[in-house]
Amino acid sequence: MRFSQFAGILGCTTAAFMSIAPIQVEAATFKVISGVTSIDRDHEDILRNIGLILTGTNQTVTPIPNNYLVGFSIDSATNFTFSDEGGFTPLSGTIEHTGTVTFNDQITVGEFSIGFAPGRTLPDASGFVLRDTFSLNTILFDLSLPEPVAFDGQTLTIPDVRLLISPEFANILGDPDLTGLFAGTARIDAQVAAVPEPDSVLAVLAVGAALLATRFYKKNSELRSQNSV
Repeated sequence: MRFSQFAGILGCTTAAFMSIAPIQVEAATFKVISGVTSIDRDHEDILRNIGLILTGTNQTVTPIPNNYLVGFSIDSATNFTFSDEGGFTPLSGTIEHTGTVTFNDQITVGEFSIGFAPGRTLPDASGFVLRDTFSLNTILFDLSLPEPVAFDGQTLTIPDVRLLISPEFANILGDPDLTGLFAGTARIDAQVAAVPEPDSVLAVLAVGAALLATRFYKKNSELRSQNSV
């Protein structure tokens, strides 16, 4: 069978398939694309007790809920993925934020990154950490994640994330005994998008290839008609 005949058959088959049963991309893997991470007001009081007084913010957003202390927007550099099979299962990547806070008019931290740090041994922590990427470039808090996490297929809500002062931050503050101290809670409200499974991607590519073959066949047919005139 010549290529032109094959392309014609494939094109007709594809068109019929698309008109009867459009491809549905179903995925159990999701990527965080936007949202807000908010810090509760108790965080400010707890840090004040160890000598850190909030004196300024920059590029922060309204927290969720709005009676929280401050919100940090989840930005486009985020590549955090998770699965909803068997509950919330983190897979890879980090949640990146914009916005900074200043303490004592001296130290500014922010543009926080939340991700998994293998090997963390802090009691009650999950292995997830909140890292400052603005000035100190170090882990500020180990995170204890709650269960269950709320997810409806489009939005991911992780309430009551416990912030525990990291060994790195405790050393910067000059008091290693602060390691593990509860420093308030955070809340993540994120919008997500489904990540197509490999089989779905291949199916879409196959349909695309078939459409291209159909167009190629049609163009060749038109050229042959013109040449025969």
